[in-house]
Amino acid sequence: MHHWIAQPEAAAALVARHASTRLIGLDTEFMRIDSFYPRLALVQVNLDGEIALLDPLALSGVGALAPLLADPANTCVMHSASEDLEALAEAVPAGLGRLFDTQIAAAMTGFGAGLSYQKLVAAIVGVDLPKAETRSDWLRRPLSAEQLDYAAQDVVHLAMLHAELDARLDRLGRREWHAEDCQRLLHKARSRDGDTQPQRGFKSAAEWPPERQALLRRVLLWREATARRVDKPRPWLLDDMHIMDFVTKPPHDADELFQRAKGLRALRGAQRDELLAVLQEPLTPEEMDFAPIFPMPAPAQKRTIAAMKDEVVAIAAGLEIPDGLLCARRHIEAFVFDRQWPEALEGWRKALLFETLSGKL
Repeated sequence: MHHWIAQPEAAAALVARHASTRLIGLDTEFMRIDSFYPRLALVQVNLDGEIALLDPLALSGVGALAPLLADPANTCVMHSASEDLEALAEAVPAGLGRLFDTQIAAAMTGFGAGLSYQKLVAAIVGVDLPKAETRSDWLRRPLSAEQLDYAAQDVVHLAMLHAELDARLDRLGRREWHAEDCQRLLHKARSRDGDTQPQRGFKSAAEWPPERQALLRRVLLWREATARRVDKPRPWLLDDMHIMDFVTKPPHDADELFQRAKGLRALRGAQRDELLAVLQEPLTPEEMDFAPIFPMPAPAQKRTIAAMKDEVVAIAAGLEIPDGLLCARRHIEAFVFDRQWPEALEGWRKALLFETLSGKL
């Protein structure tokens, strides 16, 4: 049984009824079709077994629930929380106080990587959940009874999942691991920063001269900042194909840029003027101080990367966790090329990997 909350007074009454609650089952539904930021469409909570569906369109957020979610004394139990945290960022500006991600906990306790909520509920609770509304239009009003029932199910079982997974983490001595990874998610959601070295994702540009790589980085940083400002998807503003084209052969003037940029739905006149300046202005000494794109590894580097990967797989197998959870290949490559320990492998991962992987360099 669940109830719909669309008035501030009802949200405040819900919070008042559960002022002493310390465990909150939490999920969201959001839409991200024509915008950079996800549009929060529904917030589902389970407070001591009371299931409430809050309408953020009517409440302009989550109303009185925000302080409850932001209180570090409370634990918000979510499944695969990263996108939900982004969707909640405006409604809960302080961020969640404490997070327990059941997907991460499942991976750390023997259930495998990337397990869906439906599969985890089936494995632990023994209940088969419907999937029919996964691609619904959650911004429409009124929502159908089927949509509301589906949304409610997403928080019904979170308390039971938390109890089982937290006990398993405790038995395995991995509560600190899990808390650390959840804190990383919260930090990322609070900071809302983009990648400062986005050019490293463009491996086809690895052989470009430094000036062109620096220009690629400048354009990518401009796209990120502008897409956020105008709230449009990155490819609508400037897709990767156009970026590579413009950086390789910058347009000479506004007319040429206009002709070559046809089809980009969010690249309006003002943005085209900005982009032309971004492409034509001389690079500064500060912009030339950037992280170069990893080249294709030389034979010796390939052997080192393979040896490190084998060690990661072996350690993960001994721990009965997915090797991708322990260390992604891209972090191994970064360590080999940069000879600096990746920030993503700090904490519990460093304690397990640093000595072994360092020995392979």
